[in-house]
Amino acid sequence: MTTRTASFADRTVFRVGYGALQLERLHDRRGEAVALLRRAVELGVDHVDTAEFYGFGFANDVIREALRPEDDVLVVTKVGAAPDPGGRLPLRLAQRPEQLRAGVEDNLRSLGVDRLDVVNLRRLDTGPGLRPAGDQVVDLDDQLAVMTALRDEGEIGAIGLSSVTLDGLRRALPADLVCVQNAYSLVSRGDEDMLRLCAAEGIAWVPFFPLGGAFPGLPKATDEPAVHAVAESLGVTPSQVGLAWLLHHAPNVLLIPGTANAAHLEANIAVSEITLDAATLAALDAVESRSSDVPIG
Repeated sequence: MTTRTASFADRTVFRVGYGALQLERLHDRRGEAVALLRRAVELGVDHVDTAEFYGFGFANDVIREALRPEDDVLVVTKVGAAPDPGGRLPLRLAQRPEQLRAGVEDNLRSLGVDRLDVVNLRRLDTGPGLRPAGDQVVDLDDQLAVMTALRDEGEIGAIGLSSVTLDGLRRALPADLVCVQNAYSLVSRGDEDMLRLCAAEGIAWVPFFPLGGAFPGLPKATDEPAVHAVAESLGVTPSQVGLAWLLHHAPNVLLIPGTANAAHLEANIAVSEITLDAATLAALDAVESRSSDVPIG
């Protein structure tokens, strides 16, 4: 049995959180979105991942309405991209220091708070997604300088990194990071050295795309025969197996699965109760790992 809690930003949190990206699917049903987030809190969720560009601010608006001070939920947001409603993709890059500062101000305003608990600097060095060009190619040190200044000014409580390389993480360690968000799953385990470094440094590992497959061409954990075999033997879903493997794989892993469906929310949270024995873990560990380094756009 895995432990149900882990350290995150000097707090102890339930290891299964909630990713707010999917809230935008409820854009025309705001009451349902608020109720879903309230249900997550009732089920024990105490950390939520969001961004100003999720639903062009909708996710942050729902979080502002749904969460109460007494809930004591750690809200983790990110900068490095901004909403772009008229663009080919729904976001644009915003990597320059002044854009990072503006992103923090936008999140403060939309979340209705005086300080952001944790802000992830979304780099674009690795994993699936956009790649920077032109004036969006910015040195990590310049970005960390403005992030640490914002922390010193009291607008940020703690700093994380996203879509970063191992070298980038090593360079950033003096900034006293609290988390790393990279694409990582049972079928894309290329960041094992980075995961181990985070564990050694007391940094939470918060994978996005925890089941793979979010973009065309990426492998999916739920397509793996071994995953289906384990799911059948335990009476759970393949998605639950993929998430449970992450919790068993390293003690500093936290999950932020997103959903717009209350039943899926309950299934995601239930993975904290799934036990994978040594033989099962060995069968899952034998699944081939493939790259998630797919540029998009």
